[in-house]
Amino acid sequence: VQLQASGGGLVQAGDSLRLSCTASGLTFSNYIMGWFRQAPGKEREYVAAISRYGTLTNYADSMKGRITISRDNAKDTAYLQMNSLKPEDTAVYYCAARSSSTFGKEYRYWGQGTQVTVSS
Repeated sequence: VQLQASGGGLVQAGDSLRLSCTASGLTFSNYIMGWFRQAPGKEREYVAAISRYGTLTNYADSMKGRITISRDNAKDTAYLQMNSLKPEDTAVYYCAARSSSTFGKEYRYWGQGTQVTVSS
């Protein structure tokens, strides 16, 4: 199983980015997909999750209103659209797959992360 996260980069405050997470080696529609982030010196933080067929989404309060999680099961890919980025959003962003039909804390597979850096 591989989760390949991409789309990160260096942007200015107020800019937008869309992260992608492409999965292989698993039946993508069987998994809830989540995004997490880890800033330097901080613990990993939950960002958002989306149900197996995209009908339900869940967002952390820290980014709610500025992000949208989505998925395309035909492409085995999940997305995280981030708008109005702030310097405090600087982190490595990870995608993960959860083998359950309900949201929760345990994720089975993790991607390698993509760096997002927001300059002021």
